[in-house]
Amino acid sequence: MRPSDYKTKQKEKILNFLKENSDKHVTAAEIIAYLSGGNESVGSATVYRYLDKLVSNNVVRKYYLDEKTGACYQFAENNQECHEHFHLKCIGCGRLYHIDCSYMKALSGHIFEHHGFKVDNSKTVLYGKCDECEKKNI
Repeated sequence: MRPSDYKTKQKEKILNFLKENSDKHVTAAEIIAYLSGGNESVGSATVYRYLDKLVSNNVVRKYYLDEKTGACYQFAENNQECHEHFHLKCIGCGRLYHIDCSYMKALSGHIFEHHGFKVDNSKTVLYGKCDECEKKNI
């Protein structure tokens, strides 16, 4: 196997992991741990460089959920931007929901009109439990 084939295989595994977990935010550490669980090791610098490239190409979205946590990443289905809606994150299963409804848009409009504050929806995450986790009491 040529060295370039190895790197391509690593990149393919990273992208597949992101696609398989497209309903969640994942960290670089989670990707590294996943890759370490297989036969191949991958350097963290390789993962970060490839994630940066995927973000630059709008294949992956990069989020900062708070000031203490490192960046999280999510596969961007069909290279869609993710700036115009709110997000819900389940604290039970980790699933991320993209909420694009008129009520949330009205809320964002209200906040701007009445409070003079423009919400950055790309960083807006409401935490709670999804219906499935609530039923399972997770």
